[in-house]
Amino acid sequence: MTSEAKKLPTGFGRLWAAQTVSSLGDGVSHAALPLLALTLTRDPMALAVVTAAGTLPWLLFGVLGGALVDRWDRRRTMWAMDAARAVLLALPAAAAALDVLSIPLLAAVAFALGLGSLFFDTAATAYLPDLLGRDPALLESANSRLRGAQTAMSGFAGPPAGSALLALGRAVPLLADAVSFALSALLVRSLPAAPRPVPEARETLLQQARAGAAYVFRDRLLLGLALRPAVGNVAFLAVETVLALFAHERLGIDTYGFGLLLTAEATGGLLGAGIASFLGRRLGTGTALTCTAAVEGLAVLGLAAAPNPYAAGLALAVCGAGMGATMVLGPSLRQTIVPARLMGRVASTSRMLAMCAAPFGAFLGGWLATTYDVRTPLYTAAGLLLTMTAVTATMTSNRRVEAALRGAAPTDRPGHPESADPAEESARDSV
Repeated sequence: MTSEAKKLPTGFGRLWAAQTVSSLGDGVSHAALPLLALTLTRDPMALAVVTAAGTLPWLLFGVLGGALVDRWDRRRTMWAMDAARAVLLALPAAAAALDVLSIPLLAAVAFALGLGSLFFDTAATAYLPDLLGRDPALLESANSRLRGAQTAMSGFAGPPAGSALLALGRAVPLLADAVSFALSALLVRSLPAAPRPVPEARETLLQQARAGAAYVFRDRLLLGLALRPAVGNVAFLAVETVLALFAHERLGIDTYGFGLLLTAEATGGLLGAGIASFLGRRLGTGTALTCTAAVEGLAVLGLAAAPNPYAAGLALAVCGAGMGATMVLGPSLRQTIVPARLMGRVASTSRMLAMCAAPFGAFLGGWLATTYDVRTPLYTAAGLLLTMTAVTATMTSNRRVEAALRGAAPTDRPGHPESADPAEESARDSV
């Protein structure tokens, strides 16, 4: 993925600012919501319900949500979802202030926020290629900055701020998140309009959703890009489920040290996002994706065998770097090669596969640790990641990536590959 150096348009600065502000609010609520739930109950299942409610919309409406985004104006969808989430957060904030907050209310709010995130994230993914003219280098640069800001705000600044604000009152972090969504909505509202997706005649919403999913599964490159986060979520959730226990029992790390361990991973994520474009240019996007996937697997293997906290922190930093680079290169490539009219459905299908895999990974990690040993989920996760790397290496090879880039189009033009029938494109790309 190479092109001449170009400057990101002014509109991207506003989109970056909007996502940065919103990510800060997400980090605040990510820390505050579980702590709020803890003030109401100590029942692990009740706490799990609040956590799971936020991911449920992706499992129920992921593909249909992508089909709707491909019908709607994407900029309007983004600012409307941000505005709706700002208003929504006023409900638990008022309930907290009136001392009538409850677990069912928190679960309902988490579900609604997850639904808003589904539409906003899918629309943002589909809008970015339009804003940047589908330029591969610009997309890599933009995704690197967006990913870096998201990691910094939601991983570093947001959680401590959420804990601190909660000390001022139960409603305070919720109001802070609401303000972040409102500011994001205003910034997104000022973005330049993008071309409205061309409607597909005589197709129902369900047919369009099915066509988007089929487009992913029939194209080996897109399927390879989707399998990596799906298998990766199984592996990483298996690790995350037992990481605190592993750190405490095997490494002797206290609560403060565990926070530093997670900070090491986030630091690696920032580094990986920053060097993703360099890796893509140096190795080729396909080879770079294979290398970052292998790095993740080897890093988790190193974490499992870590003899002390310092080695564990280094392993997590390396793993975070691999994940950060992957999450820049993969989406950038997808945004470059997928036709504009299908972008929402392809993005949501890929995200849905990853979200569906997460609960299985959490269950797997807990079962392995209970049945065998606390290190077993880590070794299993490393094996899954390395196997996935080997399986998808040919699916996302440089040769296949370059072929897809040659067939990609910057705009929908009559007679252009993007205006071809999706089934024909998928068959061609699968060769």
